[in-house]
Amino acid sequence: MNAKKGFFLSRWDKPAKAAFFSAVIPGGGQIYNKSYWKLPIVYGTAAVLGYYWIDNNNKYQDFREAVVQRATKTDKYVDSPIYGVSNTRGTQNLRYSRDFYRRNRDLTILLSIGAYGLQIAEAYVHAHMKQFDVGDNLSLRLQPDLMRVPHTNSFTPGVTLTLYTTTNTK
Repeated sequence: MNAKKGFFLSRWDKPAKAAFFSAVIPGGGQIYNKSYWKLPIVYGTAAVLGYYWIDNNNKYQDFREAVVQRATKTDKYVDSPIYGVSNTRGTQNLRYSRDFYRRNRDLTILLSIGAYGLQIAEAYVHAHMKQFDVGDNLSLRLQPDLMRVPHTNSFTPGVTLTLYTTTNTK
């Protein structure tokens, strides 16, 4: 077995390192790519999602406790016009609010996981795109085309975009 010795990150390419740094510390890949202007977006998204998670969780816990206490009529919403015992749908409204905030809390968790994955993917793609040539000799050709429709013998009109570099003959 002829394994290379050394620090494991030294064998990785730049996109892999950017994704790794973003996975370890959110925004780390953006720092590695020297895209500092993206950090407020990453941390602003985390702050907003964190705020909504805390708010929805607190309200969910509050309504959950009220539903449990409703049997003894000692909850803090007993005299409320919407949730109170004088309202025929008071207990049902308590349960609806509890479920509403639980759904919002769970959705916020899913959005947070998505935002975390998105910032990792952004760092990875940005590191790849840094090597992309965007010089003056880059051109885009747009031309009509006929495209075959899968699983049929028919064709449909479409457009083909071709990105290529032109050579200067001067």
